Amino acid sequence: MEDENIALNSVLGLELNRVFFAVRDAANKQKIIEFARDVLQSERAKLPGSAWPEGPAR
Repeated sequence: MEDENIALNSVLGLELNRVFFAVRDAANKQKIIEFARDVLQSERAKLPGSAWPEGPAR
């Protein structure tokens, strides 16, 4: 199960990267970044013993 999650996350990351570079408008790129951060934070919050490190300010 863990290997499947890792593979899925890799595929999703690659797809997000592809979409990000296909978008030309900076405002839309910012929305993609914020969405990805929100998803990542919610997924990490579900993991036991997981802490969200301080990242760059938004």
